[in-house]
Amino acid sequence: MNHDLIIARYGEIGIKSPKIRSRFERKLVKNIKATFECDVERNQGRIYIHPEDFDEGVEKLNRVFGVVSYSPATSTHTTFEEIDETLTGYVKELASEGLIDENTKFAIKCRRVGKHDFTSQEMAAHCGGVVRNIVLAPVDLTNPDLTIFVEVREDDTYIFHEKIRGPGGLPLGTQGKVVVLLSSGIDSPVAAYLMMKRGCEVIALHCNNDPFSGPKVTENFNLLVDQLNKYASGNQIKRRVIDYGEYLTVAKTKAPEKMTCVLCKSGMYRIAEKLAVKLGADAIVDGSSVGQVASQTLSNILATRYGVEVPILSPLIGLDKEEITAIAKDIGTFEISKIDDGGCSAVPRYPETHADLERVKKACEEMNQDAEIERAFQKIRKLD
Repeated sequence: MNHDLIIARYGEIGIKSPKIRSRFERKLVKNIKATFECDVERNQGRIYIHPEDFDEGVEKLNRVFGVVSYSPATSTHTTFEEIDETLTGYVKELASEGLIDENTKFAIKCRRVGKHDFTSQEMAAHCGGVVRNIVLAPVDLTNPDLTIFVEVREDDTYIFHEKIRGPGGLPLGTQGKVVVLLSSGIDSPVAAYLMMKRGCEVIALHCNNDPFSGPKVTENFNLLVDQLNKYASGNQIKRRVIDYGEYLTVAKTKAPEKMTCVLCKSGMYRIAEKLAVKLGADAIVDGSSVGQVASQTLSNILATRYGVEVPILSPLIGLDKEEITAIAKDIGTFEISKIDDGGCSAVPRYPETHADLERVKKACEEMNQDAEIERAFQKIRKLD
């Protein structure tokens, strides 16, 4: 199709106050420009995008949070003569691509903004006549096979037939920063994605459990961040890694072994809290789903978060594995997470599933958790 621009639409941004809406729009435009080379205009709830590479723009716009839907479109001036000429060419292209013929039920939907000497219904009827002059397709306004949209906005008119679903959400970078406990598994990358969708900039924290895990875990972590970064143009994910094996060794040898997973998760939260304070993040995020593994029973979730003052968000908390896996496949992290990384050998044979807070506090004292966390945190480092 001979399209010359993409029309992008947003959703909940439109219900914000004028000041907030303008700020969110500007951020959305900035993120679009960071995703692919283009010129962008804003006008009355629409974003008009003129990409240097049109196919790239259509493909990558689906990764920009805040975009609810978008349409490759052809523009013309708002006169009957020019609309007729442009629509005629547009329908002929649809016919050449097999998208409309004499058996295709079609409808024209006209939306109009501004003052004109015709109504939306009159323009729709006129355009329907133009289509019927090219191909004798039946009109069906109730259940059409093809809908052609004619959007008249002041002196410009836009013609399109597709509405491609975008990722929705809020523009990335409008809702502050979060530290995400990102492993190489299926869940935590999905949790990171969902927080990005809500506009949060992500700092990914990886705990390297060597010698209880192999180098593949860190490799997979990097691959997952690379994939998530496809949705993070203009707000690339920061990577931090911490050597966690020494902490786990102390936990296994100086506290009851069945408490290892509880102490492991507790330590991760407290290290993430330190990193959040250091980097100005507003919350910690993990991939917890109630009852999915030993550390995620409700009693263990409550016990492991004891003493952490920074909010801990778990966007997957009510989802089951099938729902989480479906999102992972959709965003391209599932196949990476399925790569065998050897797992973690620190997991005890019979892990604690109903941790009592007093026993957890006692175990923390036995291993001198405060000192071990501080020792581990001093070795935190960036990953490129």
